[in-house]
Order: sequence, then structure tokens, then C-alpha cells
Amino acid sequence: MSMIKYRVHEVAKDFNVTSKVIGQILTDYIAPPKNHMQVLENNELDVIFEYMTQHNQVASLEEVFNVKPKTEPARKPQPQNQNQPQNQPQNQRNNAPAQQGRQDKAPAKQDNRQQGQQPARPAAAQEQPRQEKKDKPHTPRQVAEKRVVDTRGGVAVNIEKYNEKFEDMAGDKTGGRNMGRGGTKEKIGNKNKQRQNSQAASAKRRQEERDKMQKLQLEIAKKQQLKVQIPDEISVGELASRMKKTASEVIKQLFKLGVFASVSEVVDYDTAALVAMELGCKVEKEVIVTVEEKLIDDHEDRPEDLVPRAPVVVVMGHVDHGKTSLLDYIRHANVVSGEAGGITQHIGAYTVEINGSPITFLDTPGHEAFTSMRARGAMVTDIAILVVAADDGIMPQTVESINHAKAANIPVVVAINKMDTVGANPERIKQQLTEYDLVSEEWGGDTIICPISAKTGMGIDNLLENLVILAEVQELKANPNRAARGAVIEARLDKGRGPIMTVLVQNGTLKLGDIIIAGTAVGRVRTMINDKGQRVTEAGPSTPVEISGMSEVPSAGDTFNAVADERMARELAEERRVQMASNAMGGTKKVSLEDLFSQIQAGEMKTLNIIVKADVQGSAEAVKTSLEKISNEEVRVKVIHSAVGAINESDVMLAATSGAIIVGFNVRPDNAARDSAARSKVDMRMYRVIYDCINEIEAAMKGMLAPQFKEVIIGHAEVRETYKVSKVGTVCGCYCTDGKIQRGCDVRVLRDNIVIHEGSLASLRRFKDDVKEVASGYECGMQVEKFNDIKPGDIIECFVMEQINR
Repeated sequence: MSMIKYRVHEVAKDFNVTSKVIGQILTDYIAPPKNHMQVLENNELDVIFEYMTQHNQVASLEEVFNVKPKTEPARKPQPQNQNQPQNQPQNQRNNAPAQQGRQDKAPAKQDNRQQGQQPARPAAAQEQPRQEKKDKPHTPRQVAEKRVVDTRGGVAVNIEKYNEKFEDMAGDKTGGRNMGRGGTKEKIGNKNKQRQNSQAASAKRRQEERDKMQKLQLEIAKKQQLKVQIPDEISVGELASRMKKTASEVIKQLFKLGVFASVSEVVDYDTAALVAMELGCKVEKEVIVTVEEKLIDDHEDRPEDLVPRAPVVVVMGHVDHGKTSLLDYIRHANVVSGEAGGITQHIGAYTVEINGSPITFLDTPGHEAFTSMRARGAMVTDIAILVVAADDGIMPQTVESINHAKAANIPVVVAINKMDTVGANPERIKQQLTEYDLVSEEWGGDTIICPISAKTGMGIDNLLENLVILAEVQELKANPNRAARGAVIEARLDKGRGPIMTVLVQNGTLKLGDIIIAGTAVGRVRTMINDKGQRVTEAGPSTPVEISGMSEVPSAGDTFNAVADERMARELAEERRVQMASNAMGGTKKVSLEDLFSQIQAGEMKTLNIIVKADVQGSAEAVKTSLEKISNEEVRVKVIHSAVGAINESDVMLAATSGAIIVGFNVRPDNAARDSAARSKVDMRMYRVIYDCINEIEAAMKGMLAPQFKEVIIGHAEVRETYKVSKVGTVCGCYCTDGKIQRGCDVRVLRDNIVIHEGSLASLRRFKDDVKEVASGYECGMQVEKFNDIKPGDIIECFVMEQINR
């Protein structure tokens, strides 16, 4: 078998014939080949060479070697080596190096074996291309010509011939006829240099054009400065896109200003404006119009549109000083019996006609827990009546009421009540009031002080007349011909009618069917009932009405607005809801040095979770505030949910998942909630008076205070040997001398009865097995957590902490 893989298509190529011809020879004389890639055996090659030699005879070898110089001017016939292997045909003049390399590697043995056939074969191989040329003028000979590589390094090129051609082609144009031969050669020699020069010149020209274009663009940009609208805050990437610049340019400018910002970071308006101006842009502040601004009309009223309105009077004072009794007398109705424990739980609003002038009264609770309600009452009113009991004098809530009135900047009229009781001393009260800058008119001040009795009616007419005069002096006006705006005084969930809210219209007129938004609640005014229980179709300024038709119970104190577009109103309500949720989620304040210590303490606190449900929103808020006030150093009270309405199953589920107790104020649980609470073992407490609620929760908290612990020693072990284990630390072989050693107990390492370490036991083993405990008299392996400096002879004292009940 041949050592060289000589394939059918290679033989055909060397003989300058097609693979089919070689395949036909093999088919005729030996066996048909599988394909053109088949490797040929020595006997097959012998047959092919013999056949080709016999069928392509030449007259003499001179015809093969005599090549005319005209046809091949650059080639000279090379003397053929007669000892060449037979399988390299002579027709390939100056063969490609790859072909020669393949033939050179043939073993000498093969060369010797084929020596006998050499004289005839070169002739055949040389003659065959000539025959092909005569028969087939379009044979692949031209392709073979292209593949020839001239490797003659030192051979001189006949440049004269090229000079003649150059003279013929370019002589007229370049004046080459006058130039000598040497000049022409020089031109050819310098051709590359000229090309390089022309490329450099064109590159320079292109650069100049680019520079011109940039200058032109800058000039145009200066003439037509790009206007950039920048809001209060903008991200670097957004700023770059608005200025039509890359982010890297903007970051570079920020860097120059000393601001280190990434693409996604937000910069303020001033910084962004400086960057924009540096980059040649004209800056305009972008005014973002919110949904609220589009929806709610808050333009100023013109003086000619305003008409006089009734004053809104708030009655304030300490618990049980007679605020509701005074209003009761004024309204000729008895509402005190409806209040639990004589404390006003809800804000009531009433309109009274006095000498043809209407006055609207608001009743605020006096108890300290209702501070927020009292403050809210003060904010929506024009005049405050401060009720002081003649026998009690100035009390804590009286002072608080004075402060609320001052904060709201409203005039105060003092009514000294209970003048019919024994021991009434109005002069002492006048004296006390001077301490709070309320000086009586009799004493040269400007505070109206009226002694009254809500029980007998003494002095009440005088009080009302003073109110009317004070209202006239204030010149209170409003515009009834606009969309209504006002305050939600109270809100509750009615079983039959759904969410109900009491509102005080402050400006404009509220009509039946109006779309209103209050906080996150949106609705349409379905029914309006005034303070006398009559249905009305519209309510003007300073009129209190009860409205139904809201989507949910709004918060007391929310501002309500009548709007035109319900879809936008719902959108705004949703925005507010999302805002509230995000505020609740991100409720934690950023740490500052001032509150760092308090926050660390808060992290160690225990938390008592409470869910508050009340009959009206104001009461729910009051209970929530007062409960959160009773947190002490060790227990923090957290109201996780407060709402209006009966206690339902979802409240119980929330309490069960968060470990909370439910406080119901004037409400009861429904049957489903009661069953669910019994199953989940959720504690539900119902109250009608706020004091009971606070006292009981405080008592519950006493039981939650952190328990005290005492230390109980359970055993001692002596260290006999220590072993250092890689990745584990020091393990000590111990002997339990007394008591017992438990897994996971606390330990002290004693050396000469001095404590050198206190920690916990990491592992306890006997014979490679983890054990729960080891009794005295047994040996064991122990490892102390995070301590390796144990030596033989140390004593390990084991102890546990036991809780002492308070």
C-alpha cells in the first residue's frame, strides 16, 4: 500500500484531465472507484500511468523542453531531475510549494521501486497537456496558470518592456516623451510614496471639513439655543436626553461642579440648570400640573361675589363643665342622655336663629383623649365659647382649649357656667383667666365674659347677643355661587345607609347629586339631612349637613371638595391611597444623631399590637391616640389598624396573624367574627367609656413587662485533655464531677476559681455521638462556643436561667 495518500481527483488534476477519465480507466482495467476522494493503491497508479503514457506519445523530448521565450517571457526552462518520483507529472512547470512538499516526503523505497518506469513517464506527463490544449481550448489550464506563484527572489525583472508600455499610455498626458528612461523608473519607484501622500492629503481635507461642520453647528446652536424644561428633580439620564447630549457629557459637567452622580441618580433643579447652561441650553422651569390642581378649583373670590355668612361657633371646655347642656338649652333639645358617662363622644353641629341671624354651633368633647377633635373643631370655626364651671375653675382641658383657640387665631368668649350652684365664684375665674391673656372687658381687656347657667337659662340671651355682635364685627363672607368646599366634621358607617359623613360647608353651595371627594373617599351626594333631621337639596356656606353616598368612610378632619369629573376624582383618590400606603410603608424616619438613641431603644422594645374599631371616625382616632400614649419604656403600644364599623371576620384574621387584641368602642362583633375569634383565640374587648379602655389595657401591659430571671447552677465538669480540631477549634475531654451537663446550657470557664470566659456550650458528645445531657461520673467531649483557650485542669461550670414570675 502507498505511504502517500494519492487520491483520484489529485491524479486527474496532475494529468490535467477530469476525475471521470481516471475513474473510467480504473473501471475498465481494475474496479470502479467509490468516488473521487478514493485513495489509490500502487497497482492502480501503475495502471493509470501506463495507460496515460501509451495514449499520449510524443515524437521527441525536445518538443516538451523547447519553450519559446515570447510565450513565457518571465520563465526559463528548469532542468528536470530524472530521479523525480513518477507520480509528479512534468506538465506542472514551477509547481506550487505545497505540491512539492507532498512529493518530497515520499519515502525513498517508493522512489526506488518506481525507478524503472521513469524514462517513459515524464514524456507522457509532459506531452499530455499539449494534446489537451489542441482538443479542448477551454480546459482548466488557465486556472492552473493563476495558481502559479513566482518565488524567484533575486531574478531581475525586465522593466524596459513596462517603460515602453508606460510611454505609449501616459506619454502625451504627462510629458513623458521629454523624460529619460531613468525618470520613468523613478516615477514607478515613487508610486507608493505618491499614494501615501495623496491619502494623507485627503485625510487632512476630511478633518478640516469636519472641523468646519462642528463650528457651523456650534454657531447654529448659539443662534437657536435648545430650550430645556427642568422640573424640581430630574435624573441624569433624563436630563441628557432632554438636552440631546450623551450621559457622559452631563456626568463630566456634574463632576466639574463637584457632584458625583451616576446616570440613574436624581439631581435638583439648581444643579441641573447649571449643567444645562454650561452645555449651551436655555433653561425653563417645568411646572407639573397635578390631577388635584386640574380637578379642584381653588381660585380667589372677587369681593363683589362675596355675601355675608353665618358665624361658626365652637363650644370648648373641660369635661362635665356643661358644654352640651348649654347647647341643649340653646337648641331646646336634650342630647346629654344619649352620651355614655356624660362625655360627648361625637362632634355635633347645629344651626340656631338668634334675632333673625343664624349661628352654627359645633360641640367638641372635653376629654384629653379628644385633643385632635378639639383642634379640628377650632380650625373650622370663627368664634370659640370657652365654658368654665364656676365651682371648678380652670382645669387641664380648659387650658388646652384656650391654646387651640389661640393657635387658630379666633376670638374667645368665656361663659362661666353653673352660676346657680352653691360656692360659685366668677371673680376667682376671671382672675385665673388673666394668667392665660384672657382679660375681662370690665378689667380693661377685650375678652367678653358672661356668667350663665345652662340649667336655669340665666345670662344665655346676653351670651348669644354678644356672639351676634362679634360676628358682625368680623364681617364674615363667602361666595355661594361656586363649587362647594368644606370640612368633614364626623364620619361613620351606618348599617342601612353605608358611609355617612357630617360636613360643614365653608364656601360655595353643595347640591344634591354633586360629585364630592374627601381624602380617599369619592361619591355622589345621594341624600342631605340638616341638623333638624329634614331632607334638603342644597347647603350654603356655614351650613352643617349629613351626607350619604360616599364610597368609603372618610377621615374626620379631611377637606371635602365638590368636583366636576368623577373619573378624575377617582384617579386622585387612588393617587392619595397609594401615597398613604407608601407613607405607611416608609414610616421609619432616617436616623439622625438626635433620635438615634431613641430608635435603638425602640428596637429592643416589646410591641403590643391593637386593632381599634369604633362607631364613628372621631372616636376611633381618639382611642388610637390615647392608647398609643400609654406606651412605657418596656412595652410599646402600636395601633396597627383603626376603622369605623362593627368588628368583622377580617379584623379577627388580622389580629390572629399579627398577635393583636381587638378594642371595640361602642361597637359589637358580628356572629362570624365572634366564632372566628373563639377558634383563633383572639382577645376582643368592648367598651363604652374611654377611661375603662385605657385602664384595662394598662393592666394587660403590666403582665407583659419583661420577666426577671435567676441563675441556677446544674453541674461542674473538669477538663482532663484538650484536642485541636481543624475548622472546629479546641475540643476538651471532660469528666462530670457533680450535677449534670445539658446540651445548649450556659457555661463559665473557671481557672483557679477565676472566671476567664462566659458563653454557651456549642456541642456535647459521648463516643462521637451528640447527647442531650451527661450525668456526674461520666466522661464527655465538650466545646465552648467562640472560645478555644481552654487548658487541662480548668473547671467548666454549667448553669441555666430560670424565670421568676412577678
